[in-house]
Amino acid sequence: MAERSTAAVDVADNSGDDPLAAQAEKAATDGEAHAEEAAEQDTQNEGGERKTREQPAINTPELHSGHKLAKRYRLEECVTRLDGFSSWRAVDEKLRRAVGVHILPADHSRARSVLAAARSAALLADPRFVQVLDAVEENDLVYVVHEWLPDAAELTTLLAAGPMEAHDAYQLVSQLSQAMAAAHREGLAHLRLTPGAVLRTSTGQYRIRGLAVNAALRGISAERPQRTDTEAIGALLYAALTQRWPYESDAYGLSGLPKGVGLIAPDQVRAGVHRGLSELAMRALVNDGATASRQEPPCTTPDELAKAVSAMPRIRPPEPTFTPPPDYQRTTYQQGTYGRKPNQAGPPAPQPVVPPPAPLESRTGKALKWTVAALLIAALGLGSWQVADKLLDNRNPSGGDPKSPTQTEGGNGKDDKGPISPGKPLKISTATEFKPGGSGIQEDQVPLAVDGKTDTAWITPEYLGYPNFGNLPQRKDGSGIVVDLGSVQTVTGFDIAMSTGGQTIEVLAADENASSPTSLGDFSQRLSQSEKVGEQVKKTLERPMRTRYVLIHLTELPAAGSDSYRGGISEINVLG
Repeated sequence: MAERSTAAVDVADNSGDDPLAAQAEKAATDGEAHAEEAAEQDTQNEGGERKTREQPAINTPELHSGHKLAKRYRLEECVTRLDGFSSWRAVDEKLRRAVGVHILPADHSRARSVLAAARSAALLADPRFVQVLDAVEENDLVYVVHEWLPDAAELTTLLAAGPMEAHDAYQLVSQLSQAMAAAHREGLAHLRLTPGAVLRTSTGQYRIRGLAVNAALRGISAERPQRTDTEAIGALLYAALTQRWPYESDAYGLSGLPKGVGLIAPDQVRAGVHRGLSELAMRALVNDGATASRQEPPCTTPDELAKAVSAMPRIRPPEPTFTPPPDYQRTTYQQGTYGRKPNQAGPPAPQPVVPPPAPLESRTGKALKWTVAALLIAALGLGSWQVADKLLDNRNPSGGDPKSPTQTEGGNGKDDKGPISPGKPLKISTATEFKPGGSGIQEDQVPLAVDGKTDTAWITPEYLGYPNFGNLPQRKDGSGIVVDLGSVQTVTGFDIAMSTGGQTIEVLAADENASSPTSLGDFSQRLSQSEKVGEQVKKTLERPMRTRYVLIHLTELPAAGSDSYRGGISEINVLG
């Protein structure tokens, strides 16, 4: 049997048959192979594939969240369990960063090849690939540690949103072909270059994960690895241009091509596809139908594909959309209403045109003109000084310090229209952790935020990757502390000490008729806007507010390390 693409099979059976016979056989087996692939396609996590059908029983290590490898890598979440190995999201406690880990028993039939592939890939210090950080055999386990990129999006996710613009597809094929050409020069192949193996970072750079390792984990090999990887890049470009998978079976969330029509060019699948990129995809997808009736030769290696991309005219990014400014609104004077009488309809009455006075051309006329101008300037200056002096007298009639507030008849030292008095701290009956997701994070530390001491605090755990509590689903509404005043009180302000600056908070209050509020919607009254604050937050309300429950709501935490976030509250005072 001839070589088959990695997009079609897991383990290639290579017997060295004639290439044309191999291509014919490949077309006949694509449907079955891609159906199998669709059943085990990559998840949208860092871990690769998730098992979706029953597999033969293999002695899989009994691991769980919280388990540590090498007293350093703490397992957090299993994202794949397949063919006797598992893949995890983990935390490197030594460097305090998120990592990915592949684990399999040391006696697994692929353990030796996985270790060899990981150690070879680790030597390729190319930033276009997700780096292998560690490859270890320990305690009857073999595990491979690699980078985890929380800010990157899988190509699977990007394609689900629709076809790419020509410039984005051009960047995709350009970066992937150059990266894989560099890998093959070092003797490394991927053999499983699927949409789940390609990530795009927030800066627009594409990163390839699983170089050599993904194939070793699944026992994949190929007689012509360069051709296999080139064809895979062609399939990714085809999908980027059309949002269709270039085979008959659906895969990776994409619909396949119609049955029985064979492989048709992207510009025949979807209108508006860039002709040069369409041609390039067909040249990379090497088989009988791909290059038929095409003048250009096929690309059989990533290096050939990279050269073909560089030979194309550069595709520039689309021009930014121009938003015209709003129509200019003419003033009443400009619209000509000044010539109308009140309640008069129709166009304004014509105004008589007064001819300008004849210029004074004589020497006496010029002297008179300059004299009048000087007198006008002097009069304006004198008038301005008198107006300013009058304003100052009105602002400070007593002649005292202009900065002192005006005394009212009541003698309370403030203007009747000024802000309300901040008041004194109200007694707090109890304080509880705000847990909209149903579970708390540091409930035993809540009393430290209302004990009258600023050197003690309620502190959150460290969250990795994102300041919004790690972007965890159960923390989408943040956290914080709810204080119970014991009964409905008149609140005039608050004074809060934070454990550290840089936290994003808002202060809310429940309706005075509320009883035991727990969700964010229960706190309908706003005492402050959501904003990033320093270590001290103090505010006097513009008007008093009646409530029993006040929520100090944390939504984002400041950085506590290179990729971790933590915050907290030291002391809460509600004023009234």
